[in-house]
Amino acid sequence: MPSPFEISDVFTEKWADLSPIQAAYDGIPGRDHLCTDLSPEGHGERHDLNRETKEQLVEHLEHSDPVQHFAAKVLTGYLDEKIGAYQSKRYRRDLNHIASPFQNARDVFDVMAKETKADWGNVMARLDGFSQMLDGYRRCLQEGVAASDTVAVRQAESVQEQAAIAASDDSMFLSFVEEAVAAGVDEAAISRSVDSVREACGEFADWMRQEYLPHARPGDAVGEERYLEGAEEFLGIDIDLRETYEWGWSEIHRIREEMRATSGAIDASLSLEDVIELLDTDPARSAATRQEFTEFVEGIQLQAIDQLAGEHFDVPEQLRSVNVNIAPPGVPLGAWYHAPSEDFSRPGSIWYAPGERERLPYWKEVSTAYHEGFPGHHLQVGTAVLERERLSRFQRVSVWKSGSGEGWALYAERLMDELGFFEKPEYRLGLLVSQLFRSIRVVVDIGCQLELTIPDDAPLYPGEVWDFDRAVDYMDIVGLQPRDMCISEVKRYLGWYGQAISYKVGEREIMAMRDRVQAREGSGFDRKDFHGRVLAAGAIRLDHLWEEVVG
Repeated sequence: MPSPFEISDVFTEKWADLSPIQAAYDGIPGRDHLCTDLSPEGHGERHDLNRETKEQLVEHLEHSDPVQHFAAKVLTGYLDEKIGAYQSKRYRRDLNHIASPFQNARDVFDVMAKETKADWGNVMARLDGFSQMLDGYRRCLQEGVAASDTVAVRQAESVQEQAAIAASDDSMFLSFVEEAVAAGVDEAAISRSVDSVREACGEFADWMRQEYLPHARPGDAVGEERYLEGAEEFLGIDIDLRETYEWGWSEIHRIREEMRATSGAIDASLSLEDVIELLDTDPARSAATRQEFTEFVEGIQLQAIDQLAGEHFDVPEQLRSVNVNIAPPGVPLGAWYHAPSEDFSRPGSIWYAPGERERLPYWKEVSTAYHEGFPGHHLQVGTAVLERERLSRFQRVSVWKSGSGEGWALYAERLMDELGFFEKPEYRLGLLVSQLFRSIRVVVDIGCQLELTIPDDAPLYPGEVWDFDRAVDYMDIVGLQPRDMCISEVKRYLGWYGQAISYKVGEREIMAMRDRVQAREGSGFDRKDFHGRVLAAGAIRLDHLWEEVVG
């Protein structure tokens, strides 16, 4: 009888065969020339694999070996979610501003090797197969149209616009020609592949505009039932939405008070708004070029690793560096992390999408670097990849739950404050803005999707009902984010419901775990040991993380 680890090994290979795009993100080798079947039939094949694998795991859920038991529990939890999503036919409405099949297929080229002629052979094979992927995806969305199961107009418009950009003279794919030729690829061959993918994106954009948008849902809100499904998927726990909404407001009020005090340490003669204007416009406090910006972030990372390795974290050699990159044009604004490959031949990397901005202020980027890099996602994801004795292969490379993943990254920001790493008050103000930003996400996400009323003591629009425009104003005026990013962010929340709250809710859960363990262990509490237990479990469901860390 195969063990859970052996079942996981077989599943990983079969899953990667059926999901080569996601396998590329996860760093599973051997399929970089292949494309994923995004058609209804492709989803059916993956569902069959998930169902068959779950049947093999059922008898292991009471395994006597705790490591094997844990492997069975985590993989079964993953499979249950995927089986449920297929049975509800989620694939026919899998369309949103930031994380749906179109973006996954487009952005996979960011993580593909492009150094050699052979590497470019893989890239070109994927470019040539792009049209087939979009055709299969379109058939899924057509099923949704036929069943009146479509997404909001705002989400469909965003994807249509992104596809149009990918087909235009500003397409990210055009940069491939020069890069490939420099690696020895025939210019005519790479040009044909680029033309092919741009044509496919153009046809998809036209179809979205002509055939999908007329049937898209007019309103943004998905309602409580569907929102709770999304939140549970991202968190791995059930939550009380009203309590969480009220807690989000309490965090907003607390953080705003602390921000006013911190701004006085920067310049007591200025208001908070004027201090922020100073930090945003002072050339001495910003990067003049994007290269200067990436060098600044790299420096922050190296300093943190050097000072924290050993005393506060065990940091393997593979995690003692992190690449920092500027994303190509045409992608949603923000920052994110790409995991290392399974064998670390591709290191972990931070990506920034600053839009049209050239001069980039530093003050908010210190906390972002700790969040996306070390000791945030880079340490957490990399640690899981290296846990070969404790974690099954599929968990190490593919299981990543937002509640514990983003919760850890936000906890890492808070921890760096506890350890005194925000040595300049302007950097600590940036941390507080980050915390405020994530707190506003909680009330915006829940408020918009449930169409709740804004409290009477709120700083903006008291007593009014949430909608897109009010949410954007909150992110801008109260959350202190650039307006273009606010628009992109709110579109993201409305299409990826339940994900935006996972940061703060996950952080709250990890802090509660720490408090529980510290209260139990008293003077014997070891913070480094606590961190090691959280990291060694990987980014799993929060209910599973509670069981592993607290018991």
